[in-house]
Amino acid sequence: MKKFVKIIVALVVVSSVVSCGNKRTRQLQYMPDMYVSVPYGPNGASGIDGRMVNQNPVAGTIARGQVPFEYENTNDGYNKAKAELKSPLKASEENLENGKKMYTIYCAVCHGKKGDGDGILNQRDKFSGIPNYADRDITEGSIYYVIMYGRNLMGSHASQLNNKERWQVVQYVEKLRNDLK
Repeated sequence: MKKFVKIIVALVVVSSVVSCGNKRTRQLQYMPDMYVSVPYGPNGASGIDGRMVNQNPVAGTIARGQVPFEYENTNDGYNKAKAELKSPLKASEENLENGKKMYTIYCAVCHGKKGDGDGILNQRDKFSGIPNYADRDITEGSIYYVIMYGRNLMGSHASQLNNKERWQVVQYVEKLRNDLK
C-alpha cells in the first residue's frame, strides 16, 4: 500500500511539473496541419511537394461549353458582326419563349417589355437615351455582338447568358422590333 501511495504521489508531482510548463508556448500540436499550412506559389509555382497549382490553360484551347467569338471588341468588329453574323438557331416557339424569359430577366429593366426603351430604369431616370428598337439599324449579328461585349452605356451580358440563350434573346428582340414597326 505504501508503494501504491508513493506511485500516486510521484504521478501527481510529475503531472503538475509537466502541466505547469511555459504557458506562452504551445506544448503539443494535436493537428499540425492546422498550425503549419502547406504554402503554394501563385500561377503555377510549385508547392512544397512539387505539385503545380493554379496553372493557366494551354494556349489555343477552349473551355468545355464555350463557343469562340471571332469578332474583336472594336468598331470594326461591330460592323463586321453586323454585316455577316447570322443565328445558328432556327426560329421556333420554344426559342422565342425562352428568349422572352431571358429578355424579361436581363433586358426589360432598361429596354422595356415592348423594346421601346421605356424600362423601369428609364422611368426612374436612372438611365436616359435607351433606344427604341424600331429606331435602330440592327441585325442579328449586331444584337448578338452587343450582348457579348456591350456598347455605349450597356455592359456585356455574356457572363449571364450562354451561347444558345443569347441567340434566343436575339430572336425575341427581332420579334419585338418587328412588332414596333
